[in-house]
Amino acid sequence: MLREERGSASLEFLTVGLLMLVPLIYVVVALGQIQHQALGAEAAARHVARAISLSTDEASAGFSASEVLSAVMAEYDLDASATSLSISCVPASASCPTAGATVRVSVATRVSLPLAPPVLGLDQIASVPVEASAVQRMSRFWSGG
Repeated sequence: MLREERGSASLEFLTVGLLMLVPLIYVVVALGQIQHQALGAEAAARHVARAISLSTDEASAGFSASEVLSAVMAEYDLDASATSLSISCVPASASCPTAGATVRVSVATRVSLPLAPPVLGLDQIASVPVEASAVQRMSRFWSGG
């Protein structure tokens, strides 16, 4: 081994280690944010479907759904402008929910990746769509009125 190269292996190891560690940390943080938002979307869909199925009439179902959605969005820090809620019933009828129907609730949101600047819409380009659905069966004895 040459005398001038002595000790350079540790420097090369540190340099390569740091170059590999920074992207790895970024990936872990980004995946953590995506997982957090996915859990929030899943919780919102599940709890809204449950609130609708436990309501006594159509008006209280809508009120319960909006209250539960607001609470879950606050708990999981979901962006209200990037979150959408869709409620449908099977079989499809004039009013949803109806007795004996299956209520399907879908929540969709977008997760902005960390360190994406809000310049020229880069934060929208560097975002990941997340969607979750939940189904809940309505009681066949539900009054709905």
